[in-house]
This record gives sequence, structure tokens and C-alpha cells, in this order.
Amino acid sequence: MTTDAVRRHDPASRTFASDNYAGVHPEVLEAIALANGGHQVSYGDDVYTEAVRGVFRRHFGEQAEVFPVFNGTAANVVSLRSMCARWEAVVCPESAHINTDEGGAPEVTGGLKLLTVPTPDGKLTPDLIDRQAWGFGDVHRAQPRVVSISNATELGTLYTPAEIKAICDHAHELGMYVHLDGSRITNAAAALDVPLRALTTDAGVDVLSFGGTKIGLMLGEVVVVLNPEASRGLPYLRKTSMQLASKMRFVSVQFEALLGGDLWLRNARQANAMARRLADAVRDLPGVSVPRPVEANAVFAILPADAADRLRKRFRFYNWNEQVGGGMVEVRWMCAFDTTEADVDAFAAALAEELRA
Repeated sequence: MTTDAVRRHDPASRTFASDNYAGVHPEVLEAIALANGGHQVSYGDDVYTEAVRGVFRRHFGEQAEVFPVFNGTAANVVSLRSMCARWEAVVCPESAHINTDEGGAPEVTGGLKLLTVPTPDGKLTPDLIDRQAWGFGDVHRAQPRVVSISNATELGTLYTPAEIKAICDHAHELGMYVHLDGSRITNAAAALDVPLRALTTDAGVDVLSFGGTKIGLMLGEVVVVLNPEASRGLPYLRKTSMQLASKMRFVSVQFEALLGGDLWLRNARQANAMARRLADAVRDLPGVSVPRPVEANAVFAILPADAADRLRKRFRFYNWNEQVGGGMVEVRWMCAFDTTEADVDAFAAALAEELRA
């Protein structure tokens, strides 16, 4: 069999810009091929989607309802829309992905009001939630209904099971629900050495956006409803949000490959270990500091802006904060499931060269 497709990139290339840049894990590609051939019922009534529901229930409990979607923004927006009436609002950190990196989708597509809270480390606490969780019954204020947190956070920090439980207990006492943006929940669970349900079901989370793309999948995320009372109309919202895949078997089988065994854990441990290796390799270089804890697969570093610009010509990555001052910039480096020790060492050596230049 031949194809007219042409390889248009160097498969050995590596960047430190995003774990989304990585390709598809070979075991996931193999699973997609396994699901190919023949006909299967469309729109999620296939045998692979039915099987993956069982896989998720093994991780999160028999009550879990599973809704595959195409991407993370959709997972978050569809989740939150199902949890909020039109007059209700979402309390989240100011740094939350739903607030900073989803192009206004929660507002534009979801019609959601975000009540943001500044946080030093990207993490909410019960006290911080109370800065926006007020005005219940006041017709002039959007009614706080959902607390949304990310684990790992956008600043690379982690919530422990106890911290999430404290948030859930407090939110539930206020009559609110909790949504967890889990685009990197596998990295969090691997770093904390706990099962996935410890950060979700057992802690009291109501609805989870489970990420797959950043941990080795081709595409796809899953909305996991852990508390059916917290979510209304999600099957219909998924359809009207254009997130109901016709050939859903190819989305679902990827999650069976990821979660059916330990692939999720192997991938997450590799990415996390490479981030720690990278931080250790650069933190003592002249002019470089690593101001944030490296708890998952993200490294934040401050270095001379001109050195960062030169280095970026060799390895792509993003600036995080250009307002550091003094000719310095804060950057973010992400490690992926396919980042190797050699990749990290080459990057650190290149950074040392650019600093000397």
C-alpha cells in the first residue's frame, strides 16, 4: 500500500514549548489501527466507547458517566455549561486556563460568568474562594455556582487530595459544585503517587475534564460526571456544542489504551522526571533562576531576554512573563511523554552556550 502523503518534519525534533507538541504514543496509534476496519455504530454507540466507559469506572467509580469530546476547551465549557444555569457563575483562579487561554470560549460559547481570584501559586483555598463566593440571593450579582480548579495548575503546582477535599467540602457547604480541569491530571497523580480517584472521586469533585492530548493521544478529552446531581443535559450540550464525534470509536479506543493498563502512568512519570532533570540542569547556570517549584512537567525559569531569544531559534518555547524587568524574562518549558534525557541535556547545553554568548 502506498500513500501520497509526505513527511514534512524531522521526527527527531524536540521542543520545550508544550506537551501538545508531542506526537502520538505508539501504543495509542496501534489501538487506533486496531479499531479500524469494518463498520461500527456511530455517535458513541460502538463497542469501543462502551468498553472505555468501563475503564473509566474502574478508575473513578461505578457512578461515573463518560462523555468523550474533541478537545480540552470543549471539555471545560461543556462541563461548566452543564453545571450552571444562565444566571450562575464560576469561581476560578485568575491564572486558570478557562480565563487566560481559551479565547473567551466560556463566555462566548458557554455564556458563563467567570469570577476570578488572584492566587500566588495558581491554587485556590476555601478562604480564597470566599472572595468571590458571596451575594447569594442578590439579584444584582451573578450567582456563584461552581468552583473550578486545575490539577496540575497552570503554574505547574499541584493540589494534594487533602487540599482538593477541603475545597470540595467548603464549596458543597455553600451549595456549590466543583469542576476539575484535568488536562494534566495524570501528571499530578503520578507526581503525588496516588490513584486518579484520590484527586477526584474520593476528594468530592463533581465533574472532571480528563485530558488525553497532552499525555500521548492524537486527539480527545473526556468529560467525566462523578456526581450526576451536579450536571444537567450534558448529552444534549455535547451535541449542540458540536462535540459529538460520529466516529467516536477512534477517540474512545485511545483512552482504553491510555487507561486500560499503566500507559498513563508511564507517560506521566517520564514527563515529570524530565522536568526535574531540566530544572536541576539549569538552576545553577549564571543568570538563571527557577523561581517556582517543579512539581509536575513544567519548569518556569527567569533568564536574560536576549539569551532566551537566541535559544528559541534552536528550541521553541514560550515566554511566560515579559514584565520581569532588568532585561530578564520568565519563560515556561514543558516536558512531554517522549522527552528524553538526551533532549534535556542538549537543551541545557544550548542554554549554557547562549548565556556565554
